[in-house]
Amino acid sequence: MTSKFITGLAVAALFATGACSQDKPVDKMDLKDAKQKTSYAIGMDIGSNFKRQEIDIDAKALAAGIADSLTGKTQLTEAEGKQAITDFRTSMMAKMESKQKADTEKNAGAGDAFLAANGKKEGVKTTASGLQYKVIKSGDGKGASPKATDTVKVHYHGTLIDGSVFDSSVERGEPISFPLNGVIAGWTEGLQLMKVGDKFQFTIPGKLAYGPSSPSPKIGPNSTLIFDVELLSIEK
Repeated sequence: MTSKFITGLAVAALFATGACSQDKPVDKMDLKDAKQKTSYAIGMDIGSNFKRQEIDIDAKALAAGIADSLTGKTQLTEAEGKQAITDFRTSMMAKMESKQKADTEKNAGAGDAFLAANGKKEGVKTTASGLQYKVIKSGDGKGASPKATDTVKVHYHGTLIDGSVFDSSVERGEPISFPLNGVIAGWTEGLQLMKVGDKFQFTIPGKLAYGPSSPSPKIGPNSTLIFDVELLSIEK
């Protein structure tokens, strides 16, 4: 039952939001041979994954389940084990949905307040869609503006409204190219306002970014995003 047990928890980890239980560390072992080191390394891998994904488990019971399964003398039947995992998944999904709803409402409120204040700042313009932009640097004025069907090359620096960086081609030192109609709506609209050589700052409401979805742990649902974008070229 061990592989099914671990697989079930790995799937459930995708929905985990609870805090991971911390038991007292076990007595230090002398890892004398390759078998012991390999076994310990597997345990490290399982434990670090559970900790990273904040899965609420009882470490002692987990170890007992593995040990008992290896001897073929488990304290739960196959059916009982499956039911426990099913209940765990259901619980974790409910917690995830509750947390996502709370985060969505919190981020939307914070974003609306930030946009309202930002829109009053000097040089900030707001389009009909709600996208806000500010010219940081103008090119020579002779460059072309991209169309939604064009592929563009840009440098960008993306932050949340609290200033934390979630992505930056500038920090990586490598610009990026992409079809303009294949990115978030705020970028598709905003880049068409620019000419090659321009650098703008875009403040993008959640509805024009990723909406209620969360594309990465760094970007919560309905997050308002801020991008400093320099349009380097329109690629043929």
